[in-house]
Amino acid sequence: MVVLLAVTSGYGYHRDELYFLAAGQRLDWAYADQGPVTPLIARAMTEISPGSFLVLRIPSALAAGGIVLLAGLLAREFGGSRRAELIAAGCAAVSSIVLFDGHWLSTSTVDLLVWTAISWLVVRAVRTGRDRLWLGVGVVLGIGLLNKPLPAFLMVGLLAGVVVAGPRRLLLNRYVWLGALIAVVLWLPWIVWQAGHGWPQFDVSRSIAAGGSTSSQPWWAVVPFQFLLVSPLLAPVWIAGLVRLFQDRQFRFVGWAWAVLAVVFMATGGKPYYLAGLLPVLLGAGAVQVDDWLRTRARHVVLIAAIAVSALVNATIALPVLPADQARPVVALNVDVGEMIGWPEFVQTVADVRHTVPTGAQVAILAGNYGEAGAIDRYGPALGLPHAYSGHNAYSTWGPPPDGATVIAVGGKLAQFLRDCRVAARITNQAGIHNSEWDAPVMVCAGPVLPWSQQWPALRHYG
Repeated sequence: MVVLLAVTSGYGYHRDELYFLAAGQRLDWAYADQGPVTPLIARAMTEISPGSFLVLRIPSALAAGGIVLLAGLLAREFGGSRRAELIAAGCAAVSSIVLFDGHWLSTSTVDLLVWTAISWLVVRAVRTGRDRLWLGVGVVLGIGLLNKPLPAFLMVGLLAGVVVAGPRRLLLNRYVWLGALIAVVLWLPWIVWQAGHGWPQFDVSRSIAAGGSTSSQPWWAVVPFQFLLVSPLLAPVWIAGLVRLFQDRQFRFVGWAWAVLAVVFMATGGKPYYLAGLLPVLLGAGAVQVDDWLRTRARHVVLIAAIAVSALVNATIALPVLPADQARPVVALNVDVGEMIGWPEFVQTVADVRHTVPTGAQVAILAGNYGEAGAIDRYGPALGLPHAYSGHNAYSTWGPPPDGATVIAVGGKLAQFLRDCRVAARITNQAGIHNSEWDAPVMVCAGPVLPWSQQWPALRHYG
């Protein structure tokens, strides 16, 4: 947690954080592509300290610390010694997925903590027979579903595992079903909102399955990517855990859950990190096996070296430790790093274009995606810019620009909806990072081809 908080000021906002800040100013029970939890966190942190990277990202560092702690506690549940707990926690702490998700505010940060907490509660409930823990599973699941729908897949996977491998007595346990009822009740506001807005989450999912995301990968990459989400050097730990779970009659259902979800996410075009929520439980089980393997000094050295090298490499790839102008090799490996660079310059370019429009003219800013719109809303007011409009995800539900306004549009794809456009500038950044905004045109247009009320549905897109 200390390390993550120490690097919060490196680079800048991720495009998703800018989106969460904007959504946090328009709190609702759901949005086109997410629930209210992460925007609510963004709003709360903004109220505490507006504009502070450190405060905004404290919840993410806390979540990462919680994941590390729970990984160690999972090793304990599997009968591990104190050393096994430290092995599991150490592997989790240096894993690329925990480091990356833990240093910025993301729905994935909350999701990873939710999956890990549910895994710990489920394993503990089965081991101890304390049925009331299933009520806690329901509460955590319900909160997780209000963040994003992915935890529902975890429960489907666990249910499938129980049906295949037992213990089937859980299917008749009233506390299990009471926990499920609690989760559904907590999730109900999201369901009602989605139903009332035509279920846009399904459109988002279809777009992701079709590759419409910077973190999308081919279907076959789901399992191979798991070797990178912890570290290739530490992959033997979670693999040993998966093998051990399949050999353990009591917890075999967890191994089956991993296998079922791997198939489901490959079949549905899910992102590779969707499966990462089960890595902490695999590390917990695998740490017990590794602890038994550490019988010589040489093996201790091998493990310590693997953790140390993984920490160094993963920190370089996942955290903003390199100067922005030297981050191109990192961006080539982790495109999301590029989405944290250049936003103040982006908004300054738009502001410079605004100054070319006659002072008395009404101006509307139309962005191609929620990151651009969120950047305008975050940095624009200080430069005299109005708030932005976009047809992307939740921004599309917040309304079109006013008719009669001169439009400053970012992105060439918007030109088809606008008339009399001229390219006034192009987006770059001093670091020379070719991110999603690099070389995008900033256009000044006379207005929409048709009234906004008629063509706004055509601009709406999800992903």
